Formats: sequence, structure tokens, C-alpha cells
Amino acid sequence: ARGRCARRRYRYMIPARPLGLHALSTPELRERVRQRLAGREHRDADVRIGPFAPAVAERIRHRFPVVPRPAAVLVPLVDRGDELNVLFTYRAADLEHHAGQISFPGGRLEPGDADAISGALRETEEEIGLDRRYIEVLGRLPDHIVISGFQVTPVVGLVSPGFTLRLDPTEVAGTFEAPLRHLLDPGTHTPRVLRIFDEELTAYDLPWQEHTIWGATAGMLLTFKELLE
Repeated sequence: ARGRCARRRYRYMIPARPLGLHALSTPELRERVRQRLAGREHRDADVRIGPFAPAVAERIRHRFPVVPRPAAVLVPLVDRGDELNVLFTYRAADLEHHAGQISFPGGRLEPGDADAISGALRETEEEIGLDRRYIEVLGRLPDHIVISGFQVTPVVGLVSPGFTLRLDPTEVAGTFEAPLRHLLDPGTHTPRVLRIFDEELTAYDLPWQEHTIWGATAGMLLTFKELLE
């Protein structure tokens, strides 16, 4: 009888669900980021379009330039010890592209840039004065083609505390940090319908306090989430 009861209890056991990324401890999340980015290479087929799902991106790819202009941004993960925070910028209001929007530091690649990583670090220093000595490059995300005609390579870097920011007011109006775990929590994501090329397409906003991260910046973070899962 005891054996039959034991078998019955075992039969109805439900396997534990894996923790969501937002439920990981900071050391676990830090290690997950390192593991998933280390040595990762991306193919041309991995390229994303703005904030849209891969199936949508494939459908609208022909609407974008065949040869987009290369650019790179830094996705700065500031290691605050008990939390990994993402550092964002507010773009200056009079810029030609994406004025006033929340973004990552970065911009178009210049002839002197050895690669996307070099360009992202250079642009970060120029825009917000974050010295590259504080940045440990962990890897890259798939490229994202944005509505302004750039193909952007997001470079993920772990930023040690102790840095001082010096903003270029012609490029950046301000900065703020948001916890990575909050941005990875699907319960905080808000759908937004965008009208692109006479189509209504759904993307997701990532709100944090009074800030709303949307568009290509939100798309890069959601791509980052997929890579970490």
C-alpha cells in the first residue's frame, strides 16, 4: 500500500517552471549575460527591423535601403552590485535623426573606426564622456535596421561604477538608468500600434517610472531578452 501511494504521489508531481529572467538574482543574471554573449556571431539572416518581430521584419525588409548606412550603439549595463542597470540617453531636440527620443549612446561609423565595437566606444565617449576604461565589452546583438536608414550594431558592455559622465549638449539632453530585470519582465511591456508604410504594426513599449522606452531602442532590448532566454 505504501508503494502504491508513493507511486501515486510521484505521478501527479508537476515539474517546476524555470524562473523568468526578471526573477533571477543579480549574480545569476550577470552570469547569464556573460554566457549568452561570449563568442556569439550573427548571420545576415539574423538582422532585425526596428522593434518588430522577425516575421514582420521579413515582410517589410524590401521597404528599407538595400545597403543601409552602418552605425553602432553601446548597450551599457552599469554594474551597481545589487542591480544591473541599463544606461539610456535622451537625444537632443534639434538632431536630424530621432530627436528627443530615448536611445543608447552611439551613431554612424566613421572611416577611422576599426569595427562596430570601436565605433560604439568612440561615440559613447563623444556623446556622454563615458571613458572606455570603465567598459568591458561582452559581445554584440544582431544588427537592427532602423527607419532612418541605418543598420545599427548593438554592442553590450558591462560598465564598472566610479565613472563620471560629461554630456555633449549638441547630442544628448540627459541620461537615466533603469534596472535590466525590470526591462526583461514581460509583465511591464505595453503594446503600441505603429503605422509604418501604410501598415498598422504592433510593437512594445518598455516603461520605467516617467520614461517610456520605445521604437528601435525597445526592439534591441527585446532582442537581448530573446538571446538571454
